[in-house]
Amino acid sequence: MRLQTADTGFHGFLLASALRDTDDAASLTAHGTLYKALGRMTERGLLIAEWEDPAIAADAGRPRRRLYRVTADGAVALAAARAEESAPALRAARAARGLA
Repeated sequence: MRLQTADTGFHGFLLASALRDTDDAASLTAHGTLYKALGRMTERGLLIAEWEDPAIAADAGRPRRRLYRVTADGAVALAAARAEESAPALRAARAARGLA
């Protein structure tokens, strides 16, 4: 599931829905943890947060959503975290092939 497009950000409920089937789902979505994490990432400049247009929410008959967008620094941090996460698996695969 792609959370963010070039035109739109994502909101916490959409992210929680995407995380629902992951191993960390319970720890990330329990007791407001997800929104606290989004707030910390915003404070650190990894995300930009803004309220959606009130007219959009009114037309949909719901409260306004806080929308998040990944910043350039956030994209770099995400790429680094993914590389770090995959590094042990790559080392193990190379070792299994005798390439380490």
